[in-house]
Amino acid sequence: MGTTIVLAISLLTIVPAQAQTTGNKAVEPARAPETERVKAADIDDLLAEGKVFFLDVRNPLELEESGTLEGYVNIPIDQLEGRLDELPKDRAILTA
Repeated sequence: MGTTIVLAISLLTIVPAQAQTTGNKAVEPARAPETERVKAADIDDLLAEGKVFFLDVRNPLELEESGTLEGYVNIPIDQLEGRLDELPKDRAILTA
């Protein structure tokens, strides 16, 4: 598999997608094409092979209140677009 895989699934909590609004019409966030998304059945294999990057997108206040898990990298969701270069291109990304 020679493409980057980005997985927007949470092992801890479900992070709701934030829809933007344009006037009275909601604009849904972009989704990766089905062919680039990881199937739930393949997650155990990726974990066993160490091909997973754990990304925590919660803000500092949420981390302070709830804590995090060892191994997760925190990039708050409002900083994510400007820090995309910090994400690996060779591993699936699991978010919390």
